[in-house]
Amino acid sequence: MRIIFCTTAPGAGAPLLRALLSERLVACGNIVPGVRSLYWWKGEICDDGEELLIMETDSDNIDAKISRIAELHAYEVPKILAVEPTEGLPAYLAWAAKHTGAV
Repeated sequence: MRIIFCTTAPGAGAPLLRALLSERLVACGNIVPGVRSLYWWKGEICDDGEELLIMETDSDNIDAKISRIAELHAYEVPKILAVEPTEGLPAYLAWAAKHTGAV
């Protein structure tokens, strides 16, 4: 099981998440609107509104999943971070694996 965090421009999260769901790359995702991100970009500090995607998937082919998210993403260098949870409800972990093709 992996949790993938990704930020997008406002309004871009739902189309990205729907594409990943339709390709069975993620089992579930949450869109957190109203995220404010401050970051360095091309020598300047930027301050932008974004959406945060929190997505669950199985651990299989995680590098390919990250690459596909990057392909679909509009940013030149999108934030895509995958972490492996150490705890979780076993039934939920099994559900997520089932819906990402890792049965």
